[in-house]
Amino acid sequence: MLEFKTKIDEGGRIVIPVEYRQALNLHVGDDVILRLKGSEIHLFTPEQAIEHAQALLRQYIPLGRLLSEELIAERRQEEE
Repeated sequence: MLEFKTKIDEGGRIVIPVEYRQALNLHVGDDVILRLKGSEIHLFTPEQAIEHAQALLRQYIPLGRLLSEELIAERRQEEE
């Protein structure tokens, strides 16, 4: 995608170009997350953050293992 030059206004706001908003499926009022990584700002949606976290965890959990089911089973055992 092309680079876009913008300015920071007095309130600290910047304009995200329409092409970027469309590519990220962002709409007025949507929540976004900003992460400072070195000298760069990364912008992503909460859904993208969840997908990223799931991908990180997936490498440590064997295929077919459901941690949610294990947690429920543990809680039921604690109740007994």
